[in-house]
Amino acid sequence: MTTGYEKEQELTRDVAGTVERQIPGVEVLAVELLSPTRFCVFIDHPKGVDHALCARVTDLLRGYLTRYTVDVSSPGIERPLRKPAHFRNAVGRRVAVRTSEEIGGRKRFKGTVAAADNEALALGVEDGERVDIPYAAIVRGNLIDEVN
Repeated sequence: MTTGYEKEQELTRDVAGTVERQIPGVEVLAVELLSPTRFCVFIDHPKGVDHALCARVTDLLRGYLTRYTVDVSSPGIERPLRKPAHFRNAVGRRVAVRTSEEIGGRKRFKGTVAAADNEALALGVEDGERVDIPYAAIVRGNLIDEVN
């Protein structure tokens, strides 16, 4: 039986392949399974994301509507981070990260991205420590709204 995380990974591969092939410039940042019958696709585009672009992506994903409710969204303030490039672009920014396995006795982290290479990110956490988190262990990552 597949876990929710494994299902998200599968959906991300399938959805990204379809969308990124059909609409030039669109990047699928993340697919989040909101329930067993609903998922949200977070997209980005160099010229921004508007309602018309979300509608185009939704049209491409019509085949999923027999099994899922599909939401398509811009990344928003708390932008999803999943890929090494996403974390490299977030160096110096505050993020929240959840892992599939415990690292140093915990699975949830908040802190500032100190560095990011192709294998892992280094996170400066609140207590002043630095934690290295391999991308393979990351289930969720998001920017933290720095306005609040």
